[in-house]
Parts: sequence; structure tokens; C-alpha cells
Amino acid sequence: MSVSYKKLFHLMIELEMTNAQLQKQAGFSANVITRLKRNDYIALDSVEAICRVLKCSVDDILEFVPDKTDNVD
Repeated sequence: MSVSYKKLFHLMIELEMTNAQLQKQAGFSANVITRLKRNDYIALDSVEAICRVLKCSVDDILEFVPDKTDNVD
């Protein structure tokens, strides 16, 4: 399974928020933005900070997607 932050970037577009604005308001480094763009895992405290800034829940910013190699039961 992997993580996708497409929902986050769609929400940011709706809110007309830039990456730099999110980074500043959530109080994390540019490295976190890079990890988000790459759909890499980020620390839970960063997820919490994003949700607090955007006033949303975790389900609004990320989703887990099965890898193509995952077995289907």
C-alpha cells in the first residue's frame, strides 16, 4: 500500500493556498512539501498540523492506495 496526497493538493487549490503558505502556517520544513509531492510518508505530527491549518480531517487530505503488486483477496 502507498499513500496519495492528491486530495490535499486539490483542497489547497480550492482554498487558493500555496505550498509556501501551508508550510509557514503549519510550521514545517520545505522537505515535508517535497515528500508530499512525491507521495512519501510524512510524520503524523505534520499530518495533524496540515489538518489544523486547513480545518479538515485526515480523510480530506490523504488516502491509501493499493500497490499494483498487492494481492487481491
